[in-house]
Amino acid sequence: MPGHHTLTHEVTDTDTAVTERATGNRDAWITTGRAARELGLKRTEFDLAVHLGRVRTAPGDGGEGRRVARAEIERLRAGAGFPETLRRSVRAVGTTEGAALMEVPRTRFTRLARLGLLVPVRFYPNRYRAVVWLYLAEELRLFAADGKNTPLLTGRLPEGLRSQLDAGLDLRPRNWRTRHLGFLLREADGPWARAGAVASLLDPLHVSQAVTDPYDRSRLHRFREAPLFHGSPGSPAARLTEDLMTAQDPDEIAWLQSELTRLTHRAREHRPAPRPASRCPGPDHRRTPRAAGPARGTPRGLLARWRRGNR
Repeated sequence: MPGHHTLTHEVTDTDTAVTERATGNRDAWITTGRAARELGLKRTEFDLAVHLGRVRTAPGDGGEGRRVARAEIERLRAGAGFPETLRRSVRAVGTTEGAALMEVPRTRFTRLARLGLLVPVRFYPNRYRAVVWLYLAEELRLFAADGKNTPLLTGRLPEGLRSQLDAGLDLRPRNWRTRHLGFLLREADGPWARAGAVASLLDPLHVSQAVTDPYDRSRLHRFREAPLFHGSPGSPAARLTEDLMTAQDPDEIAWLQSELTRLTHRAREHRPAPRPASRCPGPDHRRTPRAAGPARGTPRGLLARWRRGNR
């Protein structure tokens, strides 16, 4: 493996046992790329399966990324209808395909999504700098099959909903952030990571308002989720992605700040953020001045002169 060196030495029974245990441990875990291949999923499908909790992963050793237990692969492969069932559960569709699946016009589909009734699971900016939202086909089918939703699919929308749409309501970004936060919290390893997951959806000003201690903020920054990459840094696509990942509505910001304060307090109790060591004054190593002899004209000085004169 890169970065590892092979040492040549005499093989003993102890070495063999250690090697067998190490090999068994490596075989118990596989990379996410290999897991995707063994599950018959494209990489985008596998990543979505992880986001949705369909596939459980764990952090690798030494910051090597996430990995999948062999037992998890076997569990999924033993499921009924594998691999079609797993692949169908992570199928994501856009507006046109989603509307056709629900048998409604595209405009109706978009309105339902803006009202927050259909929750996107992914997004990406297209070449025209417009956001393309993707939805789980499985969730759309369930929504359309629910008889309680029939008036929303065929009838005229209630006046209250129409007025919200006319006022510009669009809950798609917020609903996606809520869903993404659920994924981040599932993947978080420890209290500081959970606090960092919440902080990743707030801009720095709102984080500083919720967490006033600079050392806590510095530790939080280590656990903030890296932004999604759509386009090169600083590009219009990257800025659009950053905007979509950052809470915008005042009530959403207030809720996230409250959660961040609570989770940071819990993380601090678990393990306080590192702080600079206080500098204690050490011993004074300066040279102590030699005591001066009796000054001329003092009683001791006169007595010494008198003795020298009478010798």
